[in-house]
Amino acid sequence: MEDLSDREDRLGIHPGDPIMLSPDYRIDELLSLYLCRSGFARLAPETKRNYTDDYCLFFDFLWDRGKVWNQATDDDLADFEYWRTRASANPGKVGGSRWNRGLAALTRLYEWAERREYVVRNPVLMRDFIGRTGEVIRVPQARAKDAKTSDVHWLTPRTFRLWVNVGLRGHTAQGVPAANWVGRLEDRNAAFADLLLSSGIRLTESASLLTIEMPHTRLGGARYYPGRLAPAVTKSKRARTFYASAPVAGEVEGYMESSRADAIRRAQAKGRYERLPRMRLVTKVAGLRKKVLHWRDQDGIEGRTPLSEADVAERMTLFIEGPSGPEPLWLWLNESGLPFRPASWENVFRTASQRCAEVLDGVVAEPPFCTPHMARHSFALYMLVVLHHVVDLRMGLTPEERRDFRLLYGDPWRMVQDLLGHAQLETTREIYLAPVSDLQLRSLMADPEPTAGGEGFSRDRVTSLLARIAEESEGIQDIDAKLVPVVSA
Repeated sequence: MEDLSDREDRLGIHPGDPIMLSPDYRIDELLSLYLCRSGFARLAPETKRNYTDDYCLFFDFLWDRGKVWNQATDDDLADFEYWRTRASANPGKVGGSRWNRGLAALTRLYEWAERREYVVRNPVLMRDFIGRTGEVIRVPQARAKDAKTSDVHWLTPRTFRLWVNVGLRGHTAQGVPAANWVGRLEDRNAAFADLLLSSGIRLTESASLLTIEMPHTRLGGARYYPGRLAPAVTKSKRARTFYASAPVAGEVEGYMESSRADAIRRAQAKGRYERLPRMRLVTKVAGLRKKVLHWRDQDGIEGRTPLSEADVAERMTLFIEGPSGPEPLWLWLNESGLPFRPASWENVFRTASQRCAEVLDGVVAEPPFCTPHMARHSFALYMLVVLHHVVDLRMGLTPEERRDFRLLYGDPWRMVQDLLGHAQLETTREIYLAPVSDLQLRSLMADPEPTAGGEGFSRDRVTSLLARIAEESEGIQDIDAKLVPVVSA
């Protein structure tokens, strides 16, 4: 009988490809062909997960109508849009942004099916409009025009620190570790969360880092240490530099030398790595700017992979020979010493937010909550305020001069755009920095004035600015603005 892995390779089914079952437990051959053999298979893992959820919702809607996916009409899609976004009987209605994501998933599927004549008619009707530079752009007619950023949230640094301490480190409302706190991998979880906030990189980008890609602290010190993201793991598929603050780089090093090392030793003692179905032992890392990984697999076959081309799936198979045997190159490991999958971080953040809600109930009016992407939003907001503040201090401008040099203050926006890796400045302004996108620079740089000499950096001043912005904006969590007195017994 043919080996299952050989059959999957022959059929083009790869690790991470979704397999969808109908309610009667059947697999649709054409749908599997799309999921495993079309451009869908090359999407980022997180996008594939989100799109698969969107497909399941629409296919279940069709199934209740006695239809399968390739029998859908534009009327079915219109009814689905009404149910998802406006029907009063639906307790889980979604907004325009969420609907547009699902519509993008359906557009991709049905355009593929239409080209191959797997559907009689594409249920996703399209329209043309003229773009900013005069080009003709096709978009779905059902695309929501009122998509808003209401689901985008931010945390000020002090609120994020409260969330980390209570949610990930097990502190009580009084700021000390709880007596019953187990503390499983708290150093890993806190280091990962702090890296997201410190660098602004995306969940998958941070979650798939290799140990050789994480910047390390150096003698002499620096405020930030640069690292490089490989094109294969970034959303834009372009290499990008990221910066980790010195405390966070040290925090990650502490995790690597403690709980990570312990997990590796336990895995080695139990022989877990030798039993893996796929493992590539890296024997040499060649090159300076363009690193190439030379490896050997369990069958003795040797190969080379440019680090820039190593995707998430391949990275999870990479090991090096340590003092006591093979060790993963994947930075973040679970308790078994195996790579911690990127999608699993969502559960870590969700559990931490639930703990904050329980521990801080009655202590703060709104206990903080956080998701991995909120850390990225919060990084953008903090960096914009810091960059404006630093430029203001170093130039020593008066309020009048600030108004005269308003164009010059566009530079910090560009800096934040580059740090986030956005292709368009509008994305940075209108989504990630919505709370301050419509504020005049003078409102950010209100009194007190910069110190004499125009030098220095005031962390208290930045905290004050962020607190005021939080009071004036929706979606920003700041603890001081929401403190309520503790009711004594």
